[in-house]
Amino acid sequence: MKKTIPSYLNFNKSSYPWSSTIDYKQSPLLYRVGKGEQGVLICEPYKAEILAHWRFKTPGIAKKSSEHIYQMFIDYLSKDDFVGADMARKFLQMGFTRARRYANYKGGKKYDSTDYHLLEKGTGDDQKAISANYFYEKWQLALNNEKYAALKKQWKQKYG
Repeated sequence: MKKTIPSYLNFNKSSYPWSSTIDYKQSPLLYRVGKGEQGVLICEPYKAEILAHWRFKTPGIAKKSSEHIYQMFIDYLSKDDFVGADMARKFLQMGFTRARRYANYKGGKKYDSTDYHLLEKGTGDDQKAISANYFYEKWQLALNNEKYAALKKQWKQKYG
């Protein structure tokens, strides 16, 4: 099996643009969009608000979770809260990627914990693939939301 080093082993905290000590509702201009899911488990108070509803254990739970988080996304947009909407989008994306990880790898473990070689793909839980699809559908709705896209473009131009 292919041996690779997981990216989290080379993580440089000092250059990471998000901080758990910042209240991003009080100081939204410090928020950075980043790539993919970056900052999703750091940016408070959004992390706590959304994480309380983020679940993908079974398809039924994932469906309810993705619908709730998507509604949070819509609610944040209705308040012109781009940071909240982007965080909700990130949680939808993370629901998809994490559920896919569990669908692809037994126990969601992609790498061996001793020497970090890549474990065998296709050993995961088929039900997690269904869970992933629910999150994927809502994630794509969020990405293709016109108001979100406009706010994101403006935000990135102004703040990064």
